[in-house]
Amino acid sequence: MEEVTVRGVCPEDLERVTAVEAVCFPAAEAATRESFQERIAAFPEYFFVAEVQRGLIGFINGCVTNSPVIFDEMFHSTSYHIPNGENLTVFGLTVIPEYRKQGVAAQLMQHFIQTAKNTGKRKVILTCKERLVPYYESFGYAYDGISASTHGGAQWFDMTLVLKP
Repeated sequence: MEEVTVRGVCPEDLERVTAVEAVCFPAAEAATRESFQERIAAFPEYFFVAEVQRGLIGFINGCVTNSPVIFDEMFHSTSYHIPNGENLTVFGLTVIPEYRKQGVAAQLMQHFIQTAKNTGKRKVILTCKERLVPYYESFGYAYDGISASTHGGAQWFDMTLVLKP
């Protein structure tokens, strides 16, 4: 496998991030170009991309909040980002299909968790589809049950990684 580099997002990544999202998520769940533009401006310190020599192949991003769970409005407005909040959210962990099952998503997630620790966050929270619950449990996330989120018309499951009590 090619060497993968994880780095902070930059505004020049906008088009590729949007394209990767469109490949990896159904249209109803995919974030828009405008949403990514706002996220890159609002919380670039919590937005990381994975790239290989030929370009960007995946990313992870999320805002900071005091909420114990992700709620749907967070996906649509950066106004819910509280820079000094306690919890880091995962809005999306995305890798293009040809690079899946090669450890790229794990590398992004480990970088994200380390960033949460380095910035003093108490928890990392996310929602995921049922089939991904065991994957996130492998990083230490605990299954919290069915989420109130109905983002994109899907059923989601809340998960929490406690970093410090």
